[in-house]
Amino acid sequence: MAWGVVALACVMTAAFTVASAAAAAIAIALAALAALVAARPARAEDVVEVTGEVEAPLSEDARAVLDAAPDACVILASDGTILWVNRAAREQLGLFTVGRPISFALRVPELVRAVEVASRSGTQERARWSEKVPTSRWFEAVISPLALAPSADGDAGAALAVFVRDLTEQQRLDRMREDFVANASHELRTPLAALTGIIETLQGPARDDAPARTKFLEVMREQAERMKRLTDALLSLSRIEMRAHVRPTDVVDCVERVRYAAEMVRPVAAMAQVALELDLPGEPLGVRGDADELVQVFDNLIENAVKYGGEGGRVRVSVRREDAAAGPVVAISVEDYGRGIPPEHVPRLTERFYRVDVEEARARRGTGLGLAIVKHILARHRGRLTVRSQLGAGSTFTVRLPLHLGPPA
Repeated sequence: MAWGVVALACVMTAAFTVASAAAAAIAIALAALAALVAARPARAEDVVEVTGEVEAPLSEDARAVLDAAPDACVILASDGTILWVNRAAREQLGLFTVGRPISFALRVPELVRAVEVASRSGTQERARWSEKVPTSRWFEAVISPLALAPSADGDAGAALAVFVRDLTEQQRLDRMREDFVANASHELRTPLAALTGIIETLQGPARDDAPARTKFLEVMREQAERMKRLTDALLSLSRIEMRAHVRPTDVVDCVERVRYAAEMVRPVAAMAQVALELDLPGEPLGVRGDADELVQVFDNLIENAVKYGGEGGRVRVSVRREDAAAGPVVAISVEDYGRGIPPEHVPRLTERFYRVDVEEARARRGTGLGLAIVKHILARHRGRLTVRSQLGAGSTFTVRLPLHLGPPA
């Protein structure tokens, strides 16, 4: 239980820290911008040339400060046209065309309305919105009226500074905390109830019964290990979800990672008297990915095949290149020859804590989180998981990842 309390405290602290740091960053950037643009008139060499008739009288110092800021910043004219964008805006939000309305670059009704209100009222406005494709992301914009320094002809221009913060990590921290509390309380209730019952028995009828005490202590150890496995799995899943919107950049050899995962599972297969067969190509097949997370995927699928499909006596693991409509992929298949999975269960296999057979899963020390972890890792890697199963003939789990055409790192 201590593991869960410590993890929950860390998550809540991290969420508070992220929110406070982001708010402070916006306040500092706004103050610096106001000071820099008002400190001196814009010189001819300071004016940023843009399309059409629009000019952005930001000093070189102001542009340097805003380019160094971690948050996206867009400077708008009073009519909502873009005067200037900083580096973070270009990298995080995509392409902007200076001189065109902000609504052309960011088609977000909440943001457009907030810009209109701030322009009319002269007050600071906020807007929040979310995106669902390609992954769920959350944003907040702070729109602040700004008086720019007079231009060369003496006209002072009203403008708007739009700071956009990516709230995705903060939202994931909040959801991680909520999911952790809900799932942990649900899944830990059974082993905690068992431990409570055993303690009461040891304090009462079995107080002086040495054989019973030995037996109960073993059960307590098993239940404590179960709670630890659940907590570790929940934390692993939560960490993966936090990074779901950040695609890995390293290039990893899938063939070598599959071989490594298979060797990790081989002792388990030997104990279960299951033959582990590998069908791997001789040349490397690279993908952009996190090596440890990919090993976790392959290890989970192979171990599941051994545990739940080992009746067939063998598990076959293969890696191959396939040509798909969106481009070449690496296909990793784990095939068992066991009893198969009833078709009504297949669509729900990647749900948290979903088990085809609850008693068997607990007997084999399953947490019900393995395939949920696989699903979230593959989402981060832009991969897909397909499952084919036939009762009495076995199951095949296939992972497909975009092939990296360059050499593995």
